[in-house]
Amino acid sequence: MGKQKTKKFAAMKRMINMKDNRIKEKDRAKPKEVKKKDPSELKETEVAKYPSCLFFQYNTQLGPPYHVLVDTNFINFSIKAKLDIVQSMMDCLYAKCIPYITDCVMAEIEKLGMKYRVALRIAKDPRFERLPCAHKGTYADDCLVQRVTQHKCYILATVDRDLKRRVRKIPGVPIMYISNHRFNIERMPDDYGAPRF
Repeated sequence: MGKQKTKKFAAMKRMINMKDNRIKEKDRAKPKEVKKKDPSELKETEVAKYPSCLFFQYNTQLGPPYHVLVDTNFINFSIKAKLDIVQSMMDCLYAKCIPYITDCVMAEIEKLGMKYRVALRIAKDPRFERLPCAHKGTYADDCLVQRVTQHKCYILATVDRDLKRRVRKIPGVPIMYISNHRFNIERMPDDYGAPRF
């Protein structure tokens, strides 16, 4: 009995190296020129722009009335916990709060269908401010992270673990979440704030 040949998967066609002498002189890859570095030349480095609203990592733009960016799952979990969003925010922060909803979050709630019609009705509440989105697509997490990075005046209200993990890397952005049937603000790390002398 003869052996059956098995088909090779992901087999690629072999390509000629661009430096091969079988290729015409004009089509060949030119050898890379190595530039000698001048030791007396100044080194230029690109430094990321740091927002002026931060005093080290302390955010000076946060203050009453607080602007709270609300995520889709935050609305759903507050309905499950039977919490009025605006009132619970005020109980948490002891000040006036203005909840904001982006177009992406609104589109995400609309996509969820009839099961989440209560969340849609709450999102269309006149106490909620609408923020228009100029970017393409309706992925709410990217939209919220981008907005929080650009404008440091927002508190982000979410229950999503992945989104929390992404936002924690951005300095000066507090996170509001739900635990024990109430809203809480995530505690900032101990090294947060002005330097100790």
